[in-house]
Amino acid sequence: MIITEKDTYTILADEENGVKSFASFLDFIVPKAHAEKNLVIDLLKYETLTLEELLYFLPLSNAQRAAQKSFVLVNKAVHVDHVPEELMVVPTLDEAKDVIDLEEIQRDLGF
Repeated sequence: MIITEKDTYTILADEENGVKSFASFLDFIVPKAHAEKNLVIDLLKYETLTLEELLYFLPLSNAQRAAQKSFVLVNKAVHVDHVPEELMVVPTLDEAKDVIDLEEIQRDLGF
């Protein structure tokens, strides 16, 4: 896994080639090492990602959001209209940063 620390969030990217195994690994490692951080999951290398594969990240997304932390997936393959509201999917890393900044402001305001 490739870890990139930023001021307000951490980017996690897969070094291997397997969406399901990466999601399973994140389910294991995030609670131990990254639970207190806003997370961006870089899935840009998966150009043919399916909605079913995105849903592997749903339990972790729900856990992060329950802990009042952001969880943003970055991928262009699945159209956002097909993604359930429980998952935040954006097409670029810049947009992921913008989403986290907005969510931080909303949490600070009590929303």
